[in-house]
Amino acid sequence: MTRVPRVFAADQAQDARDCLPDLPPELAQLVAGAGSVSPYLLGLMQKESEWCAEAFDDPAAAIRAVIDGAGDASPDQLGSHLRQGKRRVALMTGLADLSGAWPLEQVTAALSDFADAACQAALKSALEAQIKRGKLPGMNVEDAQTGAGMVVLAMGKMGAKELNYSSDIDLICLFDETRFDPDDFHDARTAFIRATRMMSGTLSDLTGEGYVFRTDLRLRPDPAVTPVCMAMEAAERYYESLGRTWERAAYIKARPAAGDLAAGNTFLKALRPFVWRRHLDFAAIQDAHDMRLAIREHKGLGGPITLPGHNMKLGRGGIREIEFFTQTRQLIAGGRDPDLRVRGTCAGLAVLSDKGWLPAEVAETLTDHYRAHRTVEHRVQMIRDAQTHTLPKSDEGFARLAAMMDQDVGDLQAALHRRLAEVHHLTEGFFAGSDVRSSDAAQPDAHVFDGAVIDRWLSYPALRSQRAADLFAELRPALLLRLSRADKPDEALRAFDGFLSRLPAGVQLFSLLKINPQLSDLLIDIVSTSPELAEYLSRNAAVLDAVIGGDFFSDWPGEAALTDTLSATLKLEGDYEARLDATRRWAREWHFRVGVHHLRGLTDAMTAGAQYADLARAVLQALWSVVIDEFARKHGVPPGRGAVLVGMGSLGARRLTATSDLDMIVIYDADGIEASDGKRPLASRVYHARLTQAMITAMTAPMSQGRLYEVDMRLRPSGSQGPVATSFASFESYQMGEAWVWEHLALTRADIVAGPQDLARDFEVARGKVLGKSRNRTETLHEVARMRARLAAAKAPDGPWDAKNGPGRLQDIELLAQAGALLKGETAVLIPSGLDAAAQEQIIDAQQAEVLKQAYATCWSLQSATRLLSASVLQSEKLGQAGQSFLTRSLGCDTLQDLEAHLAQTYDSAANIITAAFADDADNAPKETP
Repeated sequence: MTRVPRVFAADQAQDARDCLPDLPPELAQLVAGAGSVSPYLLGLMQKESEWCAEAFDDPAAAIRAVIDGAGDASPDQLGSHLRQGKRRVALMTGLADLSGAWPLEQVTAALSDFADAACQAALKSALEAQIKRGKLPGMNVEDAQTGAGMVVLAMGKMGAKELNYSSDIDLICLFDETRFDPDDFHDARTAFIRATRMMSGTLSDLTGEGYVFRTDLRLRPDPAVTPVCMAMEAAERYYESLGRTWERAAYIKARPAAGDLAAGNTFLKALRPFVWRRHLDFAAIQDAHDMRLAIREHKGLGGPITLPGHNMKLGRGGIREIEFFTQTRQLIAGGRDPDLRVRGTCAGLAVLSDKGWLPAEVAETLTDHYRAHRTVEHRVQMIRDAQTHTLPKSDEGFARLAAMMDQDVGDLQAALHRRLAEVHHLTEGFFAGSDVRSSDAAQPDAHVFDGAVIDRWLSYPALRSQRAADLFAELRPALLLRLSRADKPDEALRAFDGFLSRLPAGVQLFSLLKINPQLSDLLIDIVSTSPELAEYLSRNAAVLDAVIGGDFFSDWPGEAALTDTLSATLKLEGDYEARLDATRRWAREWHFRVGVHHLRGLTDAMTAGAQYADLARAVLQALWSVVIDEFARKHGVPPGRGAVLVGMGSLGARRLTATSDLDMIVIYDADGIEASDGKRPLASRVYHARLTQAMITAMTAPMSQGRLYEVDMRLRPSGSQGPVATSFASFESYQMGEAWVWEHLALTRADIVAGPQDLARDFEVARGKVLGKSRNRTETLHEVARMRARLAAAKAPDGPWDAKNGPGRLQDIELLAQAGALLKGETAVLIPSGLDAAAQEQIIDAQQAEVLKQAYATCWSLQSATRLLSASVLQSEKLGQAGQSFLTRSLGCDTLQDLEAHLAQTYDSAANIITAAFADDADNAPKETP
C-alpha cells in the first residue's frame, strides 16, 4: 500500500473494524479509514465481511473468481447473484484503489470486466428464455452462450474499460440478420428486442439488493424511433448516410462485450470508413468545439473555475475536455494512421505523442491530469454510490474528500484548481483556433469570421493540389464577402465549410465557379439566403454532385415518375423502418431541389408549388402501400374495397410551399365485411382507424432524417372529435344531410391522392352529388360571410409579409372562390376557376375576378418565397441582402419599399372587392335569432 485514508468519522471507523476483526495492522488501518470516509464501502463490508476477509489474501484472484462465476446461477437467482458479485467487486476494488495498491487502469478494468461478465450472463439467460419458448427461429439453447447472432457493444467508458464506481453502462444491441431466413426476420427481431429488455431489467432493476448497473441503450441510431435491438444492416446504413461526428467519436471506444463477439467485430470493421475518414478531417475540430460549448451552455457550466460544486466531468478543465481533445485528434488523423485507433484516453494520448501528432509534454501533462481527475471522481462517487461528478459544496465535504485522498484540505484544493486550469489552457487553445487573417478582413464592413474554420480549408482534400488551391485563392475573398452579408454569417460559414470539407476534389468545381456566375451564386445563395436549404446542404453535400453533374437541372419528372422512382427505391430496403428512413432521405433530396430552383429563379412560385405538391403526392402514394403491407402482415389485408387518401386544402389544390403541412381525410369501404382475416384480425372500423394512425406515424415520426410532413386530419367529418377514418357510407350520408357550409366549401378542393380506383371513382361521384345539390344562395353567402368574420377575428395579419391571414389575402380570396364554386356546383381545385365561377354566379363581376386572380398570384408568390426563407412569418428587419433580392425578384419589384407598397395596394383592392361582394347580399340575409 502507498497510502491509507485518514479516519474521518470515528464511529464508522469502529464499525468497520468490528465487521472485519483480526486483520493485520496495516489492513485494519485501511478498513477503518475506508469505512470512516465512505458509508457505501462500510455497508459493503458489513454485507460481505466473510468473503472480504478471505479475499484479502489475493484481491485480484478473488475478483477474477467473481467475474468468472458471474453466470453461475439459475435464472430465478441470477439477479441476486449478480448484485452480490457487484458488491464484492466494488468493495475490493475500492479498497485496492484507496490504498494505492492498484493504479487507475487496474481499478477501472476490474469494474469493466465485471460489467462484461454481467452483461453476458444476463444476455445468455434472456436468450435462453426466448429460445425455449420457440421465439428464435433455428436456434437451440446452446446458441445462447454465443449470443445466437446478437451482440452487445460496450460504448463510452465501458468500451474503453474505464468504468467508474457508479457509472451507468452505455450499450448498443445489434443482431446479425444474415443468420436468419428473410421470412423469419421479424420474429427474430421481436425476440431480440424482448431479450434486450430482459437483460437490461436484470442489470438495472432496483431491488432490495440494489442494482447491478444502470443501463443506457440510447446511443443506438435515432433512439426515439428505433427498437432497443437493431439489425446490423440497418445500423450500418444509418451511420453511412446519417451518422454525425459525435457518433464517430463514440465508436472510437466501441467494443463487443457480450453475445456474438465475432459478429460484433465484423460490424465494427464494416463501420471503419464511417469512423475513420480517409482524409485529414479537420472539420471534427469545430464539431467537437460546438459540442463542448453546447454542453457548457446546457449544463450551465461556463464561467471561471470555482471549486465548490465544480463538475469534474463536464466542467471547465474537466475529464470531458481531455476526452474531447484526445478523440478529436484521433478522428482528424486516424483515417490515415491506423495506429491511432485505440480505445482508452491515456492510450490515445500516448500513441498521439508517439506518432508525432501531439507534443510529448502535452500528452504527459494531460495523462497525469486525467488520472488525477478520475481518481477524484472515484472518491466522490465512492462516498454513497451516487452517479455524481461534482466536488463537495461544503467544508465538511471537502474534509471528507481530503481524508479519502490522504491529503490536507488546502493542498487538495490547490492541486485541483491548478490541474483544472492547466487542462483548460491546453485544450481550449486547440479548439478556439486563431484570428482571421487580415487579407480576409479587408472590407471595413465585413463580418469577422472564425479564423479556425477558414484556416483549415487548405487541409481539405478538395484543395490539396496546387491548382485547386490557386483557383480557390481567387474565389475566396468574394465568397467570404457574400457570406458576410448573410442574415447569420457564422451559420452560413459553417454550412459552406461543411460542404467544402466533403468535396473529394476541387479543380472541376472551382473552375466552374470561376467561369459560371450562376453556379457560383447558387452555392452562395443557398447558404446565405435560406437557412433551411443551408442546413440541409451542410449535412448533405453530396447533393451538389448532382448540381455539378447536370442532373440537378434536368426537367421535372412529374408525379407519376416520382412515385415510380420512390417505389423502386423502397423495394430495395430490407425492413419497414428502413423504408421509412429511405423515404425521408429521398424526399429531402427532391425537396431541396425544388427549393434551390425557386431560390435561383429557375422556377416561379406557381411551378414550385406544383412541384412540392407532386413530391408530397408521390410520397403519400408510395408510402401508403408500404404502410398497408406492414399493417397487413399482422392484421391481414384491408377488408372490403380498402381505403383512399383524400387530399384537402392546398394538397387537394396541388399547391404547396416549402413548409406546408398536409390536410387529408381517409375514406374506406368495408363492403359488408365485418373484420380482417390476418393473424390478429380487427373489426373493419378499428382496422382502418389503426391503419390511418399508422400512416400518420409513418409520415410524422421524427426519425434520423426528421419528419416527412406534418399531417392535419381535422377536415374529416365531425372534425377532431370524429374517427380518423370514415366509412364511405357515413361520409356520403353526413355530407348530404349534416355537413356545415364550411365543410362543403372544403370539399370543393378535395382530390384523391392514393387508393383503389373503384373507390376513388365512387368518391368523386358522391362529391359531385354533394356539390351539385340545390342550395339557397343568400343563406350560403351569409354563412360564408360569417366564416370570414370569424377568421378575421381569430387571426389578424402579422404585418405586410403575412400573405395568408387577413382581408384581401390568400385565405380571404380562397374563401370567395370556394363560395363561387359551391354555388355553381363544381370544384375549386384551381382558385382562378373558382373566381370565374363566382363571376358567373354574379357574386363579383368579370373585371373584379381578374383583379382577384392577380392578387392571389401576388399573395401566393409572397407566401411561397417567404416560406423558403423562414418557417414563420418573415421579419424584414432581419432579412439579409440576398434574401431581399430574392424576395423582390420573386414579386417583380425593384426595392423592398416598392414591394411593401405594392402589397398594401393589392391587399386593399382585393379586400374591398370581397367585402363589397358579401355586403351586397347582407340585406337579403336571414335575420339571426337573438
